Amino acid sequence: MGKAEYPYLYETHLHTCQSSRCARNTGEEMAKACKAAGYTGMIVTEHNWYGNNCLDSDLPWEQWVEQFCKGYENAKAWGDENDFDVFFGYEANYAGTEFLIYGVDKQWLMAHPEIKDATMEEQLSLIHEAGGLVVHAHPFREEPYIPEVRLFPEYVDAVEAINATHSNHLSASHNNPTWDELAIAYAKKHDLPMTAGSDVHGIQILGGGVACKKRLTSIQDYCRLIRSRENYLLTNGDEYYNKSGDKVETE
Repeated sequence: MGKAEYPYLYETHLHTCQSSRCARNTGEEMAKACKAAGYTGMIVTEHNWYGNNCLDSDLPWEQWVEQFCKGYENAKAWGDENDFDVFFGYEANYAGTEFLIYGVDKQWLMAHPEIKDATMEEQLSLIHEAGGLVVHAHPFREEPYIPEVRLFPEYVDAVEAINATHSNHLSASHNNPTWDELAIAYAKKHDLPMTAGSDVHGIQILGGGVACKKRLTSIQDYCRLIRSRENYLLTNGDEYYNKSGDKVETE
């Protein structure tokens, strides 16, 4: 299986310092680094209101959303001028369990302030009503900020089966490839589509993500790709896997 068949690589899990407390670089800096590393595009997935976010939680909702989107908008402005795709997403936190949310935008968030204090089930239902995609991020990661592994196969559309921080040779955190092996097995058990991303917080790019046969034109394209299980590859930046989570040799 040649990588030339899947020439469009997308980073699907990425943070900027303009909203995520744990990140070190701006959206523009992250976009430049990803393009230089060979990506076609990236999805900015900042930590949300009850996650590891650096914004003032007392701001009125619309002002908070404006600030929340700054990293994405900074990246997109650079991407639009440099033939690099930048799409919007976010990472929702519910008592340490995290979900990657795709398919809604800034305007949708502004119109739905009720999502901030909704239960996990209510949050995910709102996303689904809007046609969005819910991906369980690194479901088996064990860290002090994650009090327990909790699985919700009935509420998610897909599983982040490959998280490059777990297994890429350059990763300096969360190093445990077993967590990816468990995520792959979990997705297979529940017949859920799989995704991959780097969970990157700085310009040391790991190369993880989803490789496609066709270039994406919108975040909705990405949602359709995953939901329909079209032919794509997953990578942690070192190795490649097919959409079923099986390791493949690439030329």
